[in-house]
Amino acid sequence: MCGIWALFGSDDCLSTQCTSAMKIAHRGPDAFRFENVNSFTNCCFGFHRLAIVDRLYGMQPLRVKKFPFLWLCYNGEIYNHLRLKEKFEFEYQTKVDGEILLHLYERFGIEKMATLLDGVFAFILLDTANRKVCLGRDTLGVRPMFHMLTDDGFLAVCSEAKGLTEITHSMASPPEIIPFPPGHFEVFTLKTSGKVESVQLKRFHSCTDEPKHAVHDSVRGLISGFELETVKSNLRVLFENAVRKRLMAHRRIGCLLSGGLDSSLVAATLVKLGKEDELKYPVQTFAIGTEDSPDILAARKVAAHIGSEHHEVNFTPEEGIRAIQEVIYHLETYDITTVRASVGMYLVAKYIRAKTDSVVIFSGEGSDELTQGYIYFHKAPSPEAAAEESERLMRELYLFDALRADRTTAAHGLELRVPFLDHRFCAYYLSLPAELRTPKDGVEKHLLRESFKGLNLIPDEILWRRKEAFSDGVTSNKKSWFSYLQDHVETEVNDAQLESAAKVFPHCTPKTKEAYYYRQVFEKYYPGRAGWLSHYWMPRWIKATDPSARTLAIYNPDKGE
Repeated sequence: MCGIWALFGSDDCLSTQCTSAMKIAHRGPDAFRFENVNSFTNCCFGFHRLAIVDRLYGMQPLRVKKFPFLWLCYNGEIYNHLRLKEKFEFEYQTKVDGEILLHLYERFGIEKMATLLDGVFAFILLDTANRKVCLGRDTLGVRPMFHMLTDDGFLAVCSEAKGLTEITHSMASPPEIIPFPPGHFEVFTLKTSGKVESVQLKRFHSCTDEPKHAVHDSVRGLISGFELETVKSNLRVLFENAVRKRLMAHRRIGCLLSGGLDSSLVAATLVKLGKEDELKYPVQTFAIGTEDSPDILAARKVAAHIGSEHHEVNFTPEEGIRAIQEVIYHLETYDITTVRASVGMYLVAKYIRAKTDSVVIFSGEGSDELTQGYIYFHKAPSPEAAAEESERLMRELYLFDALRADRTTAAHGLELRVPFLDHRFCAYYLSLPAELRTPKDGVEKHLLRESFKGLNLIPDEILWRRKEAFSDGVTSNKKSWFSYLQDHVETEVNDAQLESAAKVFPHCTPKTKEAYYYRQVFEKYYPGRAGWLSHYWMPRWIKATDPSARTLAIYNPDKGE
């Protein structure tokens, strides 16, 4: 995880503007660089580094002797960089995975470069020879990037929106700060004044399409056809491949472990492959919750089964409530379920940074969207409707779960890796017949569970553990995190305030006191920026004013686990 920031055509002194770059210092605690661009006195890069690969030569903007006209600032990991280097016989100057972008761009251009990258990334590429600025972001928006473009062509780019809110400009009203669209690249011409003009914005990949880099990825054991046993075998092969490629790191690797299906599969596969690769340390796993919470108890069983070095982070509801304001600051959103679910992840990440040496953290994000894991999928009117909903959720990950996962870990200088969002695994899963992917026998993610049945990778009771609302998983069965939050917001928001919500907050009007409270906090940090959230995350096919699964009539967690 790193923080990238750049200005092209600044209207103000760069020494003044660069203070905004410090707002994302948490993303890269190891080093910082601020660099002007030759011959363009109002253009510059800012970079906060979290050193994961090539700690000696990995500072950015990345430049190599062979291409002195190229400047690269990127945040991410390119898992197939060595394979592409060998395939096209590129001569590297560093050991940095991102160097592959420079070689691919110079030989093939921006579009082919983007399609060949297997990884998660957000990049700013400057080509002074051809006077171009190129931006790009990975398929699902796992790595964040925001940009701001004024009427007269001043472009500002940053990993997080907070690094752009105080940039000075010549416009009478604040220009829009928007997330760069996932799976797209954009090309700007760079004028002699340092200002830019957009000339091309194009999608280079969608999560439903087989990625073009797959032809250079020799995954063994894949079988054609949609017979159930074939599909199950292919899912196992692709999932293990997704975890294996993400072992690329020079820093210690750990894994979040809630004791649910997704994080347990990730952790178990990670430990298995770590032993095969002879990692020089045991994989650390991390669970958070109150002492008697279902997640803590389930994660303990999984950790014992897979043999990880397990850490339990106990927190009280009071600690969680105290963290809400700083969580919203880091998230840059007021979405109800995103804030609610971020608190635990933020606190466990804080523990990891303070108490351990694990920096690269695996997690199970993306599985619920991909494999139809949310409880409301039981109410889908048809397999086709469920498939369409799954694809919608995948396209919106960057607004919700991917955002949560990135910001809560980056806030503490950690790098998150999410195998379930692997390009090939996602494309294959979404290509399966719709009826194969639906909940079956009253159990969501039935196909995923069936695929790992009988392998003893994780305990059977975990393999078939039902989906729980986050608020039920991390706190006691006696009183949930959801209930504690409702008690708290009753003291913060009165009935009169909620009744006037539509006048005070006409965009995404809060319908509950909890939503109103989150919006108040958001407005304190980011006044007038409510448009960053287009809509609240809510379940489909049922009447709901709250996103929590525990408010749904069909919700029935396994209280005994």
